Parts: sequence; C-alpha cells; structure tokens
Amino acid sequence: MARAAVCLLDVFTHKTGTAFTNPVDALMGEAIEAWQAVRPIQPQMLDRRTGEQVDFLFAFRAGCVPSTYINGTVIPLLCRKAGVPAADVRGNITSHRARSTIASQPYNAKEPMTLCELQAWLGHRSPQTTTFYAKISPTTLNKAYDDAGYFARNVRTIEVLFDRDAVTSGEATAGEPWQYYDLGHGLCSYTFFEQCQHRPRPAP
Repeated sequence: MARAAVCLLDVFTHKTGTAFTNPVDALMGEAIEAWQAVRPIQPQMLDRRTGEQVDFLFAFRAGCVPSTYINGTVIPLLCRKAGVPAADVRGNITSHRARSTIASQPYNAKEPMTLCELQAWLGHRSPQTTTFYAKISPTTLNKAYDDAGYFARNVRTIEVLFDRDAVTSGEATAGEPWQYYDLGHGLCSYTFFEQCQHRPRPAP
C-alpha cells in the first residue's frame, strides 16, 4: 500500500494566528510519531495564550522544552549531524529562521502556493504577516523578469527594416516611407519613433 503524501497536524494558537489543522509532508508525520513513541507520556499543560489544557509536542518531564534549549542545543546538534554550519551571514540558525525558510520554499516552488494559500497554511491572520516570512528568491525573481520579456521587447525597438524597392525607385526621395522600426507589436515609419504618439507607453 502506497504511503500517504501528507498528514494532518494540529497547530495551537500562536502569536501570528489562531489554532488550525495543517497538512504536512508524511515524513514529518512519521518523525513526530517516532518522537512520541520514545518519549514518556506527558500530561496536558496550560496554554498561556488560550487558558486551555493542551498536549505540547516539545514537552519532556512534564514541562515544555524552552526555546533557548532548542536554539542553543538541539539545532546546533542537528546542524553538526547534517554537516552544515550553525550560523550564516544573518546569524545563528534558529527555530524562527526555520519558519521563514518553510514559508519561502513553497512560495518559490516550481508550482508555487499563492499568497492566500500560504497564509492559510501558516495560520496567519493577515497577509501582511505572511509577506514578512515569505521571501522571493533571486532565482524566482530572475525568472519572473525574464518571463516578462521587458528587455527583449526593448531590444526589438531598435531593429530597423529597409524597403529597398522604395529606395531604388526613388520613392524615398519623394518623401515616401522607406525605413520601418520594429516595435514588437508592429512597424513604425516615423524616424523619431521614440516620441511617436501612437507608441504604447509603459504603465505608470
């Protein structure tokens, strides 16, 4: 039987959103189940944001694992096991940095999530919060610029076509058009085509 591609994860109320159920990769679900299998059963604890008794994932010895321990011990240990540095030019790798990474990756994927979908997936109350975490990668930005074809369209504007028949027949000396500028959407015979009133202007 094929393994499910995703599993559902309940996320409690947090500083940027309300409680929600989130689809995550099946590998993450398996890792959570493996942790819960070896960890002694933990009692429910008070969620200070809601006043409810809940089951915390990062709990041990009847207490929540502090973020200082996760960032100062667990993450550096995982970095050493993975053979990657525990810090970069932006500083130490932390759980908060991981949230920005997990937001940016599906936003820059080959089949990206929309901002609205990403907002729902992260459980944010407002799209402004989502844009704070989700960053456009240079690769995505370069592709978007290339797909827009801005430079290619401007290169076409300097291509000039000559009507040799008009030149050899003398029509050009009589004032008939003999050179045409390729504007990408048609040809213009106006010599100063850059000031042509019929030339489409970019949106402000």
